[in-house]
Amino acid sequence: METLQKDNYLLRVISDDGGILGLACDTTALVEEARRLHCASETAAAALGRTLTGGALMASLLKRDQRLAIKIEGNGPLKKIIVEADSNGALRGFVGDPFVELPPRGEKIDVAGAVGKEGFLTVMKDMGAKEPYSGIVRLRTGEIATDLAHYFTESEQIPTAMALGVHVDPTGAVSAAGGFLIQTLPPPDAARVDRLVERIGGLGPVTRMLRNGRTPETILATIYGDIPYRILEKKALALRCTCSRDRIERVLISLGPQEISALIADTGEAAVTCEFCRAAYHFPRQDLERLQAEMQA
Repeated sequence: METLQKDNYLLRVISDDGGILGLACDTTALVEEARRLHCASETAAAALGRTLTGGALMASLLKRDQRLAIKIEGNGPLKKIIVEADSNGALRGFVGDPFVELPPRGEKIDVAGAVGKEGFLTVMKDMGAKEPYSGIVRLRTGEIATDLAHYFTESEQIPTAMALGVHVDPTGAVSAAGGFLIQTLPPPDAARVDRLVERIGGLGPVTRMLRNGRTPETILATIYGDIPYRILEKKALALRCTCSRDRIERVLISLGPQEISALIADTGEAAVTCEFCRAAYHFPRQDLERLQAEMQA
C-alpha cells in the first residue's frame, strides 16, 4: 500500500559553515490518508500525524537505506504509537486505540492527555549493523515534539528544536500537517543560537503557517534569517507498508507447529490484519496444512 502526493515532501538544509542543520516538511496529504486508513478520531489522528511527521524528520538524518522506529508508550488512553520510517521517505504507523477522543484544551487538540505524561519513548535505528541501536527516554510532556527533542538532548547529546503539528477541520479531515527540526552542531555559537531561539519562538504553530500558505522552504528561510545556508536534499514522502503475504506466513511459522495445529483444529483458518495498513490476509486450511508440513519437513 502506497500513497504518494506531490505536496508530501521534506527539505533538508545546512548553514554554509556547517553549524546549523535544518529540516522542514509538509505531511498534510499522507497524514489525512493515515487518518482515513485507521478511521482515527481527531485526537488519535493528531497524535499519529505528529509522530509520522517526527519520524520523517528523524529518518532524514540517517544515511541512505537506513531506517528507524519510534515507539511511544504512555499511560494515556491512546496506549501506544508506533511509527516506522526510512531515509528514502517511506512511512507507516498506527496507534493503540484510534477511536480515543478527548475534549480540546482551549484551542489545542489534547494529544498530551491521550498519550499520557508517564511512560517511555523508544527510538530504534537499523543502520546495517548486527544489532539495531536503541535509545529510551522517559516521556516528559506527552506532546510528542517536546519528547522527541528531549530524546535528542538526552540520548544523543545533540541540542534540538522540533515543532510538529496537525490541524483537523470541522469535518474531521486533516487540513494541515507538518513540522521542522533544527540542530546546532559543535562548536556552538551562543549568539547565533540565541537568534535562532528567538526566531523559532516567534513563528507560531506550524499548522497555522501551512494553512496560511507557508512552505518548508519559507519556514526554514524565516528560521535561518540572515544565516546563509544551502539545500542538501528535497524529497517526496509516502505512506508505504512493507507487509506482504510472505511476511505474514513467516509470522505464522514463528508461532510454531503446535499453534498452527491448534488453529487448524479450532477454526480451520487464520485471518491476519496488518496493524500498519489494515490489509487483511486470509489463510484457509490448505495453507495452514502446507505451513505445518514445511515446519515438520
